Amino acid sequence: MRVVVLRIGHRPERDKRITTHVGLVARAFGAEEMLLGGRDSHVEESLVDVAERWGGSFRLKSDVSWKGETVRWKEAGGKVVHLTMYGSNLPDVIDEISNCDCDLLVAVGGEKVPSEMYDLSDWNVAVGNQPHSEVAALAVFLDRLFLGRELVGQFEGGLKIVPQARGKQVLYPEYSPRNEDEEQ
Repeated sequence: MRVVVLRIGHRPERDKRITTHVGLVARAFGAEEMLLGGRDSHVEESLVDVAERWGGSFRLKSDVSWKGETVRWKEAGGKVVHLTMYGSNLPDVIDEISNCDCDLLVAVGGEKVPSEMYDLSDWNVAVGNQPHSEVAALAVFLDRLFLGRELVGQFEGGLKIVPQARGKQVLYPEYSPRNEDEEQ
């Protein structure tokens, strides 16, 4: 199953940080790519930098039409999940989504999502029915979709954190350990 995140409604003057976080969560929690409605050099540079330093093959495609991408996705046989607090509760639909054996486009919106997105989506999914962050909704959805496996995955060719109870140990691309506590 291929998972791509579509960020709808990005406002460059207001949403740089939140959209960057949508991309970071998408990458870290198993999505292959993020499609960004609009252009924002800050978001683009941040996500490219993270992918280069931390490894993996995550991609960002900017200045896309949310509607055009959604229609093309469906025409290619994929399904669309729209994360919204007005949808079906996640626990009630996650098994159906997980078992669809199809590529998924996961749409997360900003302040106002066009009503047409609700009609184009195969699933409108609520991660809780209270106002909260689209970043939180995306993280919870992807974690449920991948059953936590994304939390132990490895990204090829970048920095790696060595899990430990205390201290900080980072493996650099040449894989030589360097203890961050010793450097401070």
